[in-house]
Amino acid sequence: MRTPEEYKESLREMRPNVYKFGNLIEDVTAHPATRRMIEGHARIFQAAFEEEHSDTVTTMSTLTDETISRYLSLITGPGDMIANSRLKRLMFNLTGTCTGGRCVGWNALNAMWAVTYEIDAKYETNYHASIRRWLGNSQARDIAIAGALTDPKGNRKLGPSEQADPDAYLRIVDRTESDIIVRGAKVMIAGVTASNELFVVPGSAYKEEDADYAVSFVIPRDAEGITIIEARHPSDMREMEEGPDNPVKGGGITQGYVLFDDVKVPRDRVFMAGEWEFTGTAILSFIGPYRSAIGGCVAGQGDLMMGASTLMARANGLDEKAIRDKLTSMAMNNETTFGLGIAAGVLGRQHPSGVWQPDKLMANVNKVYVATLPYETKRLAQEVAGGIGETGCMPSWTDLQDPEYGPLLRKYLTAEVPGEERYVLARLIEWLTVGGGIPGTMHGGGSPDGAKMLISRMVDLEHDIDLVKDLLEMREEPEEEEGEETEE
Repeated sequence: MRTPEEYKESLREMRPNVYKFGNLIEDVTAHPATRRMIEGHARIFQAAFEEEHSDTVTTMSTLTDETISRYLSLITGPGDMIANSRLKRLMFNLTGTCTGGRCVGWNALNAMWAVTYEIDAKYETNYHASIRRWLGNSQARDIAIAGALTDPKGNRKLGPSEQADPDAYLRIVDRTESDIIVRGAKVMIAGVTASNELFVVPGSAYKEEDADYAVSFVIPRDAEGITIIEARHPSDMREMEEGPDNPVKGGGITQGYVLFDDVKVPRDRVFMAGEWEFTGTAILSFIGPYRSAIGGCVAGQGDLMMGASTLMARANGLDEKAIRDKLTSMAMNNETTFGLGIAAGVLGRQHPSGVWQPDKLMANVNKVYVATLPYETKRLAQEVAGGIGETGCMPSWTDLQDPEYGPLLRKYLTAEVPGEERYVLARLIEWLTVGGGIPGTMHGGGSPDGAKMLISRMVDLEHDIDLVKDLLEMREEPEEEEGEETEE
């Protein structure tokens, strides 16, 4: 198991290929635009050595019987899915934000474990043996793996092969005996800069004419031909500040655009190369565990919003009884997404490859709730905080420390507690509700409209109609054929 420092050292050893604001970031562990995100992911490695957290963060490898990070494990039963949700809730509790540079890759490897098994069964390929070898090696190295799904997509009305620019979706442009060569991009990839490797999976279900776009592989994040552009976030300036203006010491997720310029991928790291009919299976295999466990993510952040709201009420001189109804609503939101995710995991099924696949209907219902309930929790937290908990309503910490007017600012921020303490609580609520701490609740793991579309397809309405007909004895007698004689 890597220590936090060993993890960060592995990132320092990588080829610099991350840019932001037009500048190359030489050391992602030190640059202010990425450092705090790295610290958030390093917290995972630290938790593995903490007695109170190790059972959640680590597990036994089904490949080697060695203790490994749960983020590199195969999910083989309901217990693993419960642990998945608990892990994601825990990491939000510990960091205050998303650590997507590990969890998305975890879902990708479990999805492709099942898909490679199916492709091999049909075509007698050796993808499953390749992913088994790669996973065993990755567990031994304890690496961080980011998952990369989303393509630029271009014109949404057209398929990949119909686009004016054929690179609108990541594609295979050449094949040799030893590798494939890919070109295109994966965009809005969470925590990619915090990863050692990228696990690429198809972003959509494709047709036969889109076979070159049906590609899955894993590759070092710093491989030749890969360039990463860190996306700008509304909280960028706050993210790069020190002190209470950046209240979460170990958090802050960033998103990246990953550009592939004729990148060579060795064959033993390729898990799909043209088998277009399995792209839909890959997507469904990915979103099941992801949309189940994301309920734990938002519940974990909701826990922090409840705690921060209570402390802010006390700081304002109020008893929590004054906000009891709001706290109750926030708790209900948290446990709805967390509990529904647990239920989706428990009511799943085991794939012939050995991995566990959650109930797809319940997982997608959870996705819809994840896209709505956390925003209500954030609104309630802002109501409790008052105006100073919203963006732009406070001066900076630097101003609070100014020798000339700082004492007056602190004086007028003082209530039941000193002004500095109230300030820090307000900044945390701002972070959690409108700042860098916000996870991708609306579109993380796909859009709510996409989830609703799947729900409508999976709901067996005719079954429900038949239940009512049976209950009310509304079954129609079969009609007699014309000319058939009947007995008196």
